[in-house]
Amino acid sequence: MRQRWLPSIFADRGQSRLNKVPSPFLARAMPWGTIMLGSMAPALPLIASAPVLPPLGLLMLLAWRQIRPGLLPVWAGLPLGMFDDVFSGQPFGSAVLLWSLAMILFEFIEARFPWRSFAFDWLIAAGTIAAYLLLSAIIAAGSTSVATLLAIVPQIALSALLFPLAGRIVAGVDRLRLVPFVEIS
Repeated sequence: MRQRWLPSIFADRGQSRLNKVPSPFLARAMPWGTIMLGSMAPALPLIASAPVLPPLGLLMLLAWRQIRPGLLPVWAGLPLGMFDDVFSGQPFGSAVLLWSLAMILFEFIEARFPWRSFAFDWLIAAGTIAAYLLLSAIIAAGSTSVATLLAIVPQIALSALLFPLAGRIVAGVDRLRLVPFVEIS
């Protein structure tokens, strides 16, 4: 008999959980897939006079890196950056370089500060996102004019504010990624 006071996720659904494990394919592919879906966001039909869409692929990459530090290898910035370069419209290689540097930075921070707070993680992610957007604008424009850099200030602010939401999405996908449903025979 099901207990009424327990939430449905804790209640026994009448099925045995023995011999069930998470799918190895989903466990490995979902982080890469969510980052790639985020990188494809610039292909959405949005019209704006200034850059306002946050780099969702980078937000997902940083959220996965902070929620599950050992899940993505350090070299993951290279292929994911290549994929992002295809959809972002940036010069090819800019995301490869900047995402790889971000992964190296996060590896360094993980080794140096193994116990961090939410505010510290958010601050590091916001600084990384701001540096990425500034360097991307400089690489794309070829100059460091004040007008170019001021045009991306709303994008930097929106990206920094949306990072906790990206973390919540990644946490939900991470729970889904580890649902046991494959039977071992």
